[in-house]
Amino acid sequence: MAHTVLLVDDDPHILSGLQRVLHKEPYAILIAATAEEAAGILGDQNVDLIVCDEEMPGMSGTEFLSHVAHQCPNTVRIVLTGHPSVPAALRALNEGKVYHFFTKPCNEIDLAIVIRHALTQKDLEAKSRELLEVTRRQSVLMDEVRLTRRLRGAPREGGPPVVEKETEPQHRQELLAQMDEAVRRGRELVAALKHNTGVEAGPAPDNQEVGAVPDAPPG
Repeated sequence: MAHTVLLVDDDPHILSGLQRVLHKEPYAILIAATAEEAAGILGDQNVDLIVCDEEMPGMSGTEFLSHVAHQCPNTVRIVLTGHPSVPAALRALNEGKVYHFFTKPCNEIDLAIVIRHALTQKDLEAKSRELLEVTRRQSVLMDEVRLTRRLRGAPREGGPPVVEKETEPQHRQELLAQMDEAVRRGRELVAALKHNTGVEAGPAPDNQEVGAVPDAPPG
């Protein structure tokens, strides 16, 4: 499935350049000139990654991405700025929870690589969450099986224990199928993680302030 990337900048030349950089990538590219226009796009469809300018009329890029971090936490966020500063970078990292901070003019190859790595990491995290949910459902089903077996062996009031012939739980086949599927997905996830060992770390956790600014990429 193709990823959707949203480019937000009030400079049409910057938008044109970003589109040119990404035109060979398997992404659906959307553009917006303001944060308000970008917010409207996010309300209409799912977006996997946003590349947003910091200095825009009206709402700044960091302020916009801060809203995105709360409303669409799984959308990866990248900032571009022509006037880099330590306070601006810290604000983007801590408030906007951005994945990467680029200064203009940025190296186009570096930008394309970071976007690719960010989307790969996003896919791996989604698979991990799916695997955890399957595991949770398996645990619930196994607890139900144990409870059913205990209830079958419980004595009836006023009489001796009734020993019933143990039968196959109706959902046992479903449980086994889900366990097989979980094992398969786990192997796929481990293989993908090994293949993508060089993927950069994501943003800082929500409850952790970032106190250092990463070096800007060459270019």
